[in-house]
Amino acid sequence: MKKLLFTAVCIICLQVVNSQIITTVPSGDTTVVTVQLIPKKPTLNKIDLSNRSNDHVMVQFGLDGWSGTVPDSAKPSGFSRHFNAYIMLDKPFKTNPRFSVGLGVGIGSSNMFFERRLVDIKSQATRLPFTNLDSANHFKKYKLTTVYAEAPVELRYASNPENSNKSFKIAVGAKVGQLINAHTKGKTLQSKSGTTINGYIAKENSKKFFNATRLAVTGRVGYGIISLYGAYQITTLLKDATGPEIRPYSLGICISGL
Repeated sequence: MKKLLFTAVCIICLQVVNSQIITTVPSGDTTVVTVQLIPKKPTLNKIDLSNRSNDHVMVQFGLDGWSGTVPDSAKPSGFSRHFNAYIMLDKPFKTNPRFSVGLGVGIGSSNMFFERRLVDIKSQATRLPFTNLDSANHFKKYKLTTVYAEAPVELRYASNPENSNKSFKIAVGAKVGQLINAHTKGKTLQSKSGTTINGYIAKENSKKFFNATRLAVTGRVGYGIISLYGAYQITTLLKDATGPEIRPYSLGICISGL
């Protein structure tokens, strides 16, 4: 009887020290049964996403280039660049909210700069002429601009889905665009020796040689609202048989939030 009483007192003391241990002493038996309680881990579907921001606005800018069979006469020079802006919807996966799908609309533009070149987008020829002006009057600054209405889609990952502004992010996707404007602009007319003739500005608009739609693959990686961004156009810039097979690419910075 004394042994049974001593055992019961020890069990009570253990319960006070460790509340996770439950001890059961059956009536009339000296056998001691202990059960270890393991706390449940929080599940991902209980994460609160009601107030999170996850890249509902994206602004991108950086370097543009041309790949493919680009002859020397058609190669851009200087700092050719792009600027894109999108409004996005973000749909997290119910099974794992670290992953989501982003869908959006916006505008994408590209400015390709040339030195002592003329890109005659209003030419009546069947192929787009890229004319060398080393021995002729030319513009000090000259660029070809294309502007697209675009619809991007992304598969996204955020390490901290409740606060993506303090989260490591990765996104891969694609975007389709519809050409809405193509133009060239030249500023400050110079002689072949580089002497300024006047401050003349020339601008020409034509979409004749350009594909009406474009498809590009995209990707970005970063932390918080800043990420590195890249895109490669699968379709060619120019229509078939109207010029070289040019596939533009972009590298730059993406600022995202809200």
